[in-house]
Amino acid sequence: MADPRPFHRVRYLLMIFMLTFVHSGIGYALPERFQNRLTFTADPFGQPSSTQYPPTTTVHSSLPATGIINTALETEGRPSVQPFPTPSVSSIANLTILSTFNVSYASGKPLASSRSNFTIHSWNRRAANKAMVDQTDVFRPMATGAPPSQIPSRADHPVPRLNIAQQSTPLSTNKFYANFFLGSQDQAVWTHPYSLAWSKGTQSSRSWGMAVSQIDDNQRVFGPRNNVVPGSPVQYYINPVAIQSIILSAVELGNSTVLTTDTLGPFSANANLYPQAGSSSKITFPLVQGMAFVTGIYSNLQPAIQSSIFFRSASNAAVSASGIFKYQITLEDGKRWLLYAVPDNGQDPQLTLVSNTLLRGIPNWSGFIQVTKNSAGSSGEYVYDNAAGVYAVGANLTASTFGLTGTYQFKWEKAGLTSKTARRLLMFALPHHVESFAGPTPFGKTDLRLQTTTKGVATAVSADEWTLVEASLPVDMGFAPWNGSLPQGSRSAKTLSPAAISTINSVVASEIRQDMDNQTNLDSMYFSGKALSKFAVLVYTVHEMCGEPDLARLGLGQLKIAFARFVTNQQVHPLVYESAWKGVVSSGAYTTGDAGQDFGNTLYNDHHFHFGYFIHAAAIIAYLDPQWLELNKEWVNMLVRDAANPSSTDPYFPFSRMFDWYHGHSWAKGVFESADSKDEESSSEDAFFAYALKMWGRVTGDRSMEARGNLMLAVLARTLRSYFLMQDGNANHPPGFTGNRVTGILFENKVDATTYFGTNLEYVHGIHMLPILPYSSFTRSSTFVSQEWSALFDPSNPSAPDPASSVRGGWKGILYANLALIDPKRSWQFFAQRNFDPAWIDGGASRTWYLAFAAGEFGRHGWMDTRVFCKP
Repeated sequence: MADPRPFHRVRYLLMIFMLTFVHSGIGYALPERFQNRLTFTADPFGQPSSTQYPPTTTVHSSLPATGIINTALETEGRPSVQPFPTPSVSSIANLTILSTFNVSYASGKPLASSRSNFTIHSWNRRAANKAMVDQTDVFRPMATGAPPSQIPSRADHPVPRLNIAQQSTPLSTNKFYANFFLGSQDQAVWTHPYSLAWSKGTQSSRSWGMAVSQIDDNQRVFGPRNNVVPGSPVQYYINPVAIQSIILSAVELGNSTVLTTDTLGPFSANANLYPQAGSSSKITFPLVQGMAFVTGIYSNLQPAIQSSIFFRSASNAAVSASGIFKYQITLEDGKRWLLYAVPDNGQDPQLTLVSNTLLRGIPNWSGFIQVTKNSAGSSGEYVYDNAAGVYAVGANLTASTFGLTGTYQFKWEKAGLTSKTARRLLMFALPHHVESFAGPTPFGKTDLRLQTTTKGVATAVSADEWTLVEASLPVDMGFAPWNGSLPQGSRSAKTLSPAAISTINSVVASEIRQDMDNQTNLDSMYFSGKALSKFAVLVYTVHEMCGEPDLARLGLGQLKIAFARFVTNQQVHPLVYESAWKGVVSSGAYTTGDAGQDFGNTLYNDHHFHFGYFIHAAAIIAYLDPQWLELNKEWVNMLVRDAANPSSTDPYFPFSRMFDWYHGHSWAKGVFESADSKDEESSSEDAFFAYALKMWGRVTGDRSMEARGNLMLAVLARTLRSYFLMQDGNANHPPGFTGNRVTGILFENKVDATTYFGTNLEYVHGIHMLPILPYSSFTRSSTFVSQEWSALFDPSNPSAPDPASSVRGGWKGILYANLALIDPKRSWQFFAQRNFDPAWIDGGASRTWYLAFAAGEFGRHGWMDTRVFCKP
């Protein structure tokens, strides 16, 4: 099909000239909402750009081929404070004095919280052992009733539900499509490998349709080199946004167009563009993670296929299936796309190239149009041709465990020509998926691959369902130090040498007498939870590993009183159930007006981090005193349902709010609009939540929950190795970035080796370590820890940029506790030294546990030489 505009190539060359003009510093201003964004062309040879960090507020023009680069770290809802609660240095003189606040439920039942009415029980392990031999459904519903009566309910929320259709199931707040119902609604969403954004009349096309983009690795922009880190890796890499490669639109769309969403689920949602509110015509875009085609379903509209990159050519082509009309498209950036049109009535849409920005069809057309990028020539086109005509609309997830093996399956829901063709669905798999494919799924892999933004290269898979297997579940992991490399039955180090116990007990007396009530009565669920978890681990260690039941009883009594404050909802910012989004949130933002209060908890930030500490503390209390469960189980289960609900039939909470089973890890960002979409800063606290879930399931006898925690841990061990903890040979991030060893903050569209609270190396790495607990050796491989330690923190390495011996405050303790994973002897010696400074222990940990953890890890290395156990 000939282009009726013979000068389109001249215009494209003019655009390149404009790029040079802009980079010479003569750019013009963009609208205010693009502040802190810069536009660059990434060096095709992979060299870093000269982007400044922290970013400047310099604003340059955005051009169609280069997009917009958001160099700013979006900190809304992310206070720049370190992740430590009150330092663990205070103590109280008389622990027999109980707190005076009300510790009774609304039902009037007393709490078993005073130290006079509990007995530490032995643990019955039959249920745990049974879980190792029986098949268990991972997603068995745990509860569907209303939250406990002490949790008030309200119908409003600081963030409105913007153009979301009513649906019977609770809304997912932390999923990939959230930008389409937040803020201006024009920020992109990422399905991987594609991103979609509502154009809203911008750029040369002036389109109001849905823009589609896929970024190749040579389009990335790199930050400056960090010359402090060995090898001088770049500090971050970013993918450009606002590149409108192909836009699915209609002639009827204009400045009255409305974007709505419906059918919001864990893996999918529908986005709809109406010409105006109340119109019966619309384009519906099924958004499904991993979809190989971007599909627009047209209802009585005149198709307008547009591009701000400019069409170089668009021609009809034959396709092997009847009822499908195919077009081959080449853009002025040289990239090739395929378009398939499937009319409802068989009528040819007659797409015609009207200009270098517009392919226009016939009026009053109904059907669906699919577009996809083809970077693989004729072989890629063959794969797409044989998959066109069907598209994904959702997914059903099932999972089970049997012994040490966990299996999960994505059963894709598809639509289109399903009654006329037996075509299998084409979906893109991320690298960790491909590693764990099992059964017939590997046979569906094709040679078609596309780059994702932050997860390496995706592989197209032709299959209506995927089966994935994790073969090494940590089923025998408990509360004691654990080593997965040892044989089953000997991987937990609960018994320590007499010399080790003697040293630890010299520390216990002072730590068990800390003021638990004061340290946990904070205005933050995160910090309060960390303190409760710390004290729970301390009490466990004293009772189970140090053989001091009287001290443990003393500590447990105080711990239960401190925990009761939250169960009775009498903390500084009580919890509230809000029915707008459907979830349990801190009332902090309601009462203060600050959306960032408690790290944005009210807006669903970090619920797995915050609630995981409470769940973990509760698991230890229940382990030590099973009678405590009766009055506390419902409240703790409420936290589980909010963050990790196993059921889609629960009317009060969505399925798996935080953990993204497609990506294999959680997203921490809640209902905050974001130019780079969802993110996660602390991979270790993500794994800690799964561990807490596992242990709470074990002590409550919920085998499904325990199995779910085990499977989540196994999946996380794989995805953390693939995407967050970069040991030598990592192929999923650019080679110039992997020298950072950890990703820092991983967004859907960029990776930034920093934190929200600072750039010190101990911050950037420590946030991926804490809390150091039994799961740590499972998710942080000894290979990775060795490479990270020797390159960055080893005091014996003269080139280490941040030797642990010179680190100050609680981060020092975190680094040396992490060292126990590879060198428990040096870790022990650090914590057992005579001149130990208590300031080296952060407020979420104890020296008692770190000593016990190091001593327990000796077994994995065979260094049980008691001469290293010297009194501090």
